Amino acid sequence: MSAERIKVLHCAGSLGIGGTEKVIQTFAETLDPERFEVAVHSPVDGVRAAMLREKGIPTYIGMDLFRTLERFRPHIAHIHRAGWTEPGTLKPFRTAGTPAVVETNVFGRLDPSPEARVISRTLFVSRFCLERFHRLNGIRRNPARYDYLYNPVDTDLFESAARADRDFSRPAAARISRPDPGKWSAMALTFLPALVERIPDFRYHVIGAIDEARDFVHKHGLDTNVIFHAPVETDREIASFLDQSSVLAHANDTGESFGLVIAEAMACGLPVVTHPAEGERDNAQLELVDDGVTGIIAKNAAEYGAALEWLFANPESARAMGQAGREKAVRLYRKQIVTRRLEAVYEEVLASVEEA
Repeated sequence: MSAERIKVLHCAGSLGIGGTEKVIQTFAETLDPERFEVAVHSPVDGVRAAMLREKGIPTYIGMDLFRTLERFRPHIAHIHRAGWTEPGTLKPFRTAGTPAVVETNVFGRLDPSPEARVISRTLFVSRFCLERFHRLNGIRRNPARYDYLYNPVDTDLFESAARADRDFSRPAAARISRPDPGKWSAMALTFLPALVERIPDFRYHVIGAIDEARDFVHKHGLDTNVIFHAPVETDREIASFLDQSSVLAHANDTGESFGLVIAEAMACGLPVVTHPAEGERDNAQLELVDDGVTGIIAKNAAEYGAALEWLFANPESARAMGQAGREKAVRLYRKQIVTRRLEAVYEEVLASVEEA
């Protein structure tokens, strides 16, 4: 490349409040503006798009992708997608002659279609997803083509915004997810009656409740113990929500390909209780949470409730786990570190394209 800035176009299916959209926003805001010129394309507008525009980052909304490529003329298109075949979605990059395409493969899936040949580098969001991809598809390991890059987290903000005087003996847990049944597990609810019987003043703060959760709470007379909260949008709002609790209670039967909420709670200094997903489902939550170090891995509802109870009864151990989680988050997920690695990927990919 010459001395001109590298033009990067991030592409996503939407720019709502979800984790993938948040990752795009974080990367776009953190890329070095002296070396990179960034824009974002999406067929659907949303709260993330508004936040990007507030930061002065151009968004191309509702426009045909080919027209966006023709107008912005990126050196690199960075697509964020599930990973499986999506007919027709990659053709515009070849038609427009985009020099390089980088893919963030969110769910670790294989796209065997001829269209996928336009992709220069695939980045999985966890080591787990990368290793499962190779294991299930029999594709040889080649870091120059397939690698992993953790999602970026604003650990500096979470550390500064989180309360420093957290009482880890306070029997309160937090849960954050989208109000989507696929983001829930029965374990997120069935531990409650027995735990409340032992700890009557236990409080469970929940964002993203589904109807089944509300029905369970009412049916078991847990309305005093479970507090349902409205969704939040900003990292400061997340930190404020987590300030009410002394542990993150994570439970999701489909598992996590990364686990952004887990990483953010770790950055706030909270221990995490989670559980394995079955079979070849996503299990990156076990990559983030080190059992007995940054949290506790429970295999069933009884163990889950017991883990929470143990943390409340052992506040200094809970504090130590929270601190270990914060240190891990800073070391591995801090947005500045992750984005510098992404910048290196961009430069490697462009150099290989120029050599070809």
